[in-house]
Amino acid sequence: MANLTWSRSRLSVSVPWRLLVLLLATTLVPLVHPKKLESVSDKELLRLISAEKNVITLFSKENCKSCLELEHELALARETLVDDLGAWVVKAMSSPLVKSYDPTLEPAVVFFRNRVPLLYHGPPTEEDLVNKLSRALEPAVVNLTDDNFEHLTQASTGATTGDWLVMFYKESCQKSQRYFALWEAVGLELKGRLNVARVNREGNGGATARRFDIPLETCPAIVLFRHGKLYHYELDSLTVQNFIDFATDFYRNSRAISVPPPKSPFDDLIEMIVEKLRENPGMVKLGSILTTITLLLGFLIYSKAGGVKPAPKKKIVYVKKKKQPSVSPSTGTEDTETEQETTNKKDE
Repeated sequence: MANLTWSRSRLSVSVPWRLLVLLLATTLVPLVHPKKLESVSDKELLRLISAEKNVITLFSKENCKSCLELEHELALARETLVDDLGAWVVKAMSSPLVKSYDPTLEPAVVFFRNRVPLLYHGPPTEEDLVNKLSRALEPAVVNLTDDNFEHLTQASTGATTGDWLVMFYKESCQKSQRYFALWEAVGLELKGRLNVARVNREGNGGATARRFDIPLETCPAIVLFRHGKLYHYELDSLTVQNFIDFATDFYRNSRAISVPPPKSPFDDLIEMIVEKLRENPGMVKLGSILTTITLLLGFLIYSKAGGVKPAPKKKIVYVKKKKQPSVSPSTGTEDTETEQETTNKKDE
């Protein structure tokens, strides 16, 4: 009887331990044997981005625990992403290309949709990856130009089309290009709440940038247009979350400026010339030199031609007059001789 009691007691103690061991084994197996993604070279990745409609890429590196965890979750979501989005799901190891899409570097998930990159912003879980990437099939950022800015934003009339968070960038600024994928993430997060756009100040958005006095040295410049006012983003930190916070609430800490009306063509031309001179100070010195050389050449040519010529003298024209016919008292006939006036000829 005692043995039976001990046996039952041992059995009752050992069962919870078996369940705990089974639970731990189930939890640790994915960490011991994490799922992997197909690795591609930079050349292969660029070819995929150029040729395929949807490409999801994990930028990873060696000896990175968070990289392995994100790869495992993305690998779990791979089948769903392939079936639902028709996307390629690959990884690139220690690729320098990551600098073009994520200022914070690895690990980073970038979704290329017809070559337009979007930086994934969210928890590193299978469910969140599938949900957010599935909503990102179309670009979330609007391209604004001088021609459509006022029509789409209605900024000077009170922004009846909603609030607009706008990035003013320069194509020649590599820093601006690094934030394209991040800006798409901002657009996706704010979709349905406000509009997110960008303006190329070196291309077809130059007049718009000059209208709002966007500094040349600010690259990129972030401005919120809200209810006829504009607010400049002034923080040094450029992250997805900071932009979202600024657009939804933190803008209140910035100075509100009334949206100015579009400049007249003449005023914009003057502003553009001043802007070019500021951007290229050497043009001022070069212009002065060219003006001086032009004046000197003009003076030399003028002097060589003989300077100022005296006005030609007026010529005096002498006209012969016919003598009135008279009757000769001796002959009784008309005298038809002519008399020439006395002249002072130039030759005499």
